[in-house]
Amino acid sequence: MNIKSLLAFILLITTTLSFSQNGRLLKQKKEQVKSIKVAYITNELNLTPDEATKFWPLYNEFEEKQNQIRREKLKAHLNRIDDTDFDNLSEKEATTLLAQMESSEDELHLLRKKFVANLKNVLPATKILKLKKAEDGFNKKLLQQIREKRGR
Repeated sequence: MNIKSLLAFILLITTTLSFSQNGRLLKQKKEQVKSIKVAYITNELNLTPDEATKFWPLYNEFEEKQNQIRREKLKAHLNRIDDTDFDNLSEKEATTLLAQMESSEDELHLLRKKFVANLKNVLPATKILKLKKAEDGFNKKLLQQIREKRGR
């Protein structure tokens, strides 16, 4: 999944979950989604107990760092865009904002490369490829469920 699609997905999930009026309910929903995702990925990758023991700490750390970058940097950039009247934005300001956004995207890309490099010590290449497919499949199913609930 490319970074833009993943960002859009995370923003969609965050937005959807943020409409919850109860903070505790929101936390429970996030934990529920995370539990389902863990089960889904574990099943799709057919992880052995030894692989799972080594894989999940790496994956959880990667996801936390990825979410942190999105929360702190990309969201800040998007908020600046929302707050900016584009007609009054100078070319220099726009160029600076674009450079900052590209830098954040590069940081996410480097994080992913480091994660994959670390996974090579834990999983065979075939399972690393399956991870990408499993993440995409999970995200697709989750979006489908959200759309179905909105359509009701």
